[in-house]
Amino acid sequence: MSDNPKHGPDRFFVVTGGPGSGKTTLIETLKAAGIRTSEEVGRRLIRDQQAIGGRALPWLDRALFAEMMLCLEMRNHDVATAQPGTILFDRGVPDVIGYLNLIGLPVPHHMTVAARTLRYNRRVFIAPPWPEIYRTDGERRQDLDEAERTYTAMVRTYRQYGYDLVELPRVPVGERADFVMAVIRAEA
Repeated sequence: MSDNPKHGPDRFFVVTGGPGSGKTTLIETLKAAGIRTSEEVGRRLIRDQQAIGGRALPWLDRALFAEMMLCLEMRNHDVATAQPGTILFDRGVPDVIGYLNLIGLPVPHHMTVAARTLRYNRRVFIAPPWPEIYRTDGERRQDLDEAERTYTAMVRTYRQYGYDLVELPRVPVGERADFVMAVIRAEA
C-alpha cells in the first residue's frame, strides 16, 4: 500500500449501518455528483444467486453467503486501489465480520486477516436506524429489529478494527450528501 494519500486507503470512505437506513440512496446521490463509488456486494450477490438458483443466500447458506461477500468486498477494494481519487464504498470488509457476529457464526481467521489488511479511511460513516424510511423488498427481508441489531453489530465491529465512526444525520439525502462531502474535504 502506498504512503501517498492520493493513492492509499485514506481516500477510501465506507458507509455502513443497518439495512434500510438510506446508505444506498446517499451513495447514488454522491455518485451522481461525481464521486467514485463501489456497489453494495450483498445485494449484488443476492441478485446473482437468485438469477441462477444458487445457494449463497442469507436465507439458505449464511456461511457461504459471507464467504462470497468477502470475495466481492476484496475485489472492490482491489479495483479501487487502481483508481485515482476518493472512492465511497457501500459497506466494507468489516461488514462481513459484523454480519457473522450478528448471526452467531464464528469468524474465520482469514476474514480477520482481510479486515486488518484491507484498510479504509479511519473515519467510517454509519447510518443509524431510521424507521420512517425503512422498507423491505425482494433482496432485503430483514425486519426493523434485525436492521437495528445490524447497526449495533457494525458499530462494534468497526470500532474493534480501529475505525472512528461518524454518524450520518437523519436528514434529506441532499443534506446528508453535503455532510459527507464536508467530512471528506476535512480529511483531504
